[in-house]
Amino acid sequence: MVDVPRTDSADPVDRVIAQLYRSVLAVPPPEFRAWALDRINTVVPHDAALWGTGFWEGRRFHNVTLRDVPEDYPLRLERTADENPLIRRMLAVPEVPTTMDSVYPDEQFFQSRLYHEAFEPVGIQRILGTVHVDPRSGLYSLVSLYRRDRNAHFTDAEKAIQRRLNYHLFNAVSHSFFIHLARTHRDRPAQAMAAVVDVRGQFHEAQPRFLDAMEQHFPDHRQRTLPFPLPGPGETRNVGSLCVRCEAMGDLYIVHIWPSGPLDKLTQREREIVIAVAHGLSFKQAARKIGVAPSTVANHLYRIYRKLGVASRTELADLIHAEVPAED
Repeated sequence: MVDVPRTDSADPVDRVIAQLYRSVLAVPPPEFRAWALDRINTVVPHDAALWGTGFWEGRRFHNVTLRDVPEDYPLRLERTADENPLIRRMLAVPEVPTTMDSVYPDEQFFQSRLYHEAFEPVGIQRILGTVHVDPRSGLYSLVSLYRRDRNAHFTDAEKAIQRRLNYHLFNAVSHSFFIHLARTHRDRPAQAMAAVVDVRGQFHEAQPRFLDAMEQHFPDHRQRTLPFPLPGPGETRNVGSLCVRCEAMGDLYIVHIWPSGPLDKLTQREREIVIAVAHGLSFKQAARKIGVAPSTVANHLYRIYRKLGVASRTELADLIHAEVPAED
């Protein structure tokens, strides 16, 4: 029998898209953007890159990943943003990869202050950029690919590849962040949604479901910020029919929201007992797991019954079943 060599006939771009989603658990969120830019380099070759996220109104990135450009490069872009026609074009046609030479002819660009201030010092000659804008959160993301050879123009075929990748690129990085967040915050209700904000309540990351909930519960709020005061770190607060919990994450804050339910009437200790009992543990087993005496479990459970208006474990389990997270 003759061995037939196996060949991989998958489209290279499809392969990159698959890698973006399959690797969200394997690549830590802080490293995901740099890793994703490396994947893009296999189908749209480039010498350097920038991936920044921020608010256009402030002309500043609050999160930026650089590939083979110096750390002060984003400041050069910010200082020259008002004279950069590529940025204006990308904002006018978001999601569409655009080259500098399509909006700024070479004979003008290479003589301009923009080129001499922002690009020439770092050796950048050719630029392909794409802007993604989320109108609800106010966030915009810029991905720029760079070449240092002036003769190496980005082709129409490469622009088409980048356009195919963009949707998946921006969604995969957000998916990566919130997947890891869910794995490290398993005590949240199953319906919980999350966003990352700064001290002013401005969004830095937001799940679409979180933004949906903001529009549903606060339809008159038009600002691209939280429509309620930020709770203190570690604090859970009721805001209308929502529960809101805030946790510090460096200089930022993770905000979890979920529809108020029976468990939200309970203290943290009462909630721990309810979850243990709902998973079928006896008083003694629940006490051992939580680190209290069996009599403490019994006394707390009596108060829990009164708070929730139930008379048995069965009624308690029926009441909270949808809110109790499954154990591993």
